[in-house]
This record gives sequence, C-alpha cells and structure tokens, in this order.
Amino acid sequence: MPFRTASARLARRAAAVPVRSFHSTRPAFIKVGDPLPNLSVLHENSPGNKVNLAEEAKKVNSMILIGVPAAFSPACSSSHIPGYIQHPKTKEYDTVAVVSVNDVFVMKAWGQTLDPAGDHNIRFLADPSGAFTKALDLAFDGSAVFGGDRSKRYAIIVEDGKVKSINVEPDSTGTSVSMADQVLG
Repeated sequence: MPFRTASARLARRAAAVPVRSFHSTRPAFIKVGDPLPNLSVLHENSPGNKVNLAEEAKKVNSMILIGVPAAFSPACSSSHIPGYIQHPKTKEYDTVAVVSVNDVFVMKAWGQTLDPAGDHNIRFLADPSGAFTKALDLAFDGSAVFGGDRSKRYAIIVEDGKVKSINVEPDSTGTSVSMADQVLG
C-alpha cells in the first residue's frame, strides 16, 4: 500500500463533497421597473385599516410614494411634505402617500396637522414594524436620533404598477434629491 499523506487524504475527501456557496450580498434598493412590495403591513388612520400599496398601484395610473425618517421631525414637517402639499403637479397623481416607520396614531395626528381639512388628498401611512421599508431596502439605523430603524428619505413615482423613478437621499435624511421641486419639476 503506497504511503499517503494526510493532505492527500483530505484533498480526496474534499473532491467528493459538494461545494455549497454562501452569498452575503445585500439586496439592492428597489429599482426602476420593479413593482412595490406586495405586503399588507401599512396602516391608515387606525390599526385595523391595513393598506397594500402594491395592490393599489395596480388599480391607478400614477402614484407618488414619499418616505420620511420621522413624523413631526423638522425637515419632514417644515419643508419635505409641505413641498408636496403645495406643489401644483401633486394633484396630477391618483395617489399620494407618505410612509414613515411610526405608529398609526402618530401618522394620523401628523396628517391632521399638515392638512387639517384633508383638502390635498395626501395619505399618511404608518409602517409600525418597518416591514414595508425593509422590503424596499430603504431602512437605516436611526437609533442615535430616532430610537431604532427608520426609513431613508425618498420619493418614488409609480406608473401602471411599476416604479418609474426613485430618488433616495444619499445620507438617508437630507433634502437634496427627494423634495417636490426636484421630483416633480
């Protein structure tokens, strides 16, 4: 019997064992052409009123989805959402929805503060667990300021059920690419 080294025996065994690959690649942001995540995890006005934006997007021609890090935060309340409320092109969209990783009661109160009469037809949707935001891959760790995971600031235009354009703030919370004037012209 020929002399075999330990490394030769290990090499022979390794050749017989199938190789399994491990991928640690993060999922990509939602992209142009993608549908919205098909999840019934958003809430509007009460915990019992669940919303599935993917289903709604199939029923309308156009939609604006605006993501914000926090209801009642300074940039969100003073410029980001008011910019959409006041922009004349906002009315051209069938659905305009603001989404934040907040509870439904906070989002309802914030909507009543920004649009007391409800004249602007903008919906304020809560993503209490952040599931919708995470499905878009638009969550960030906001623990230092907001106490937990939050949504990056973004604006997504959806037409015929598919993403037409997406504007995500590079630093997650800034206002350089997702403001109404930049998104709607």
